[in-house]
Amino acid sequence: MNAIHYIGFDVHKKTVSFCVKTVAGLIVEEGTLEAERTVLRRWAASSETSLAWRDGSDVFSAWIYDTLKPYAQQLSMGHPAKMKAITAGKNKSDRIDARMIADLFGANLLPACYVYRRSLRDLRRLLRYRNLVVQTIGCACRQQGGPGC
Repeated sequence: MNAIHYIGFDVHKKTVSFCVKTVAGLIVEEGTLEAERTVLRRWAASSETSLAWRDGSDVFSAWIYDTLKPYAQQLSMGHPAKMKAITAGKNKSDRIDARMIADLFGANLLPACYVYRRSLRDLRRLLRYRNLVVQTIGCACRQQGGPGC
């Protein structure tokens, strides 16, 4: 593709709804993909584009960011809390959300959030797990009335 295209993704656990739009706002392609790395790589390899998406949680976003980064000229993830207010409405569907995200991204109005590099995300995940283990041990110790509690 020689022209600039903006793509909006509405990400879920098993599927990804997408909408490809031109700068003028014309829909080039839209549909649904399986939320798997191989499927997304195969689809994204067809063109260099700008990608944006909204996701409900960090759990699903990190792998999508890492998978699509080599294929995108620009990659942005919408802030879940801020996007919720924008995409809320009576006539809500995955396809409509993907269209709206593509429009916001193309107009540079997407409330994006910062995505940490992979090594930092892994460290944060490890520290969250450590904190959980320390809290669990502390709770067990207090319940048993052990020394040093």
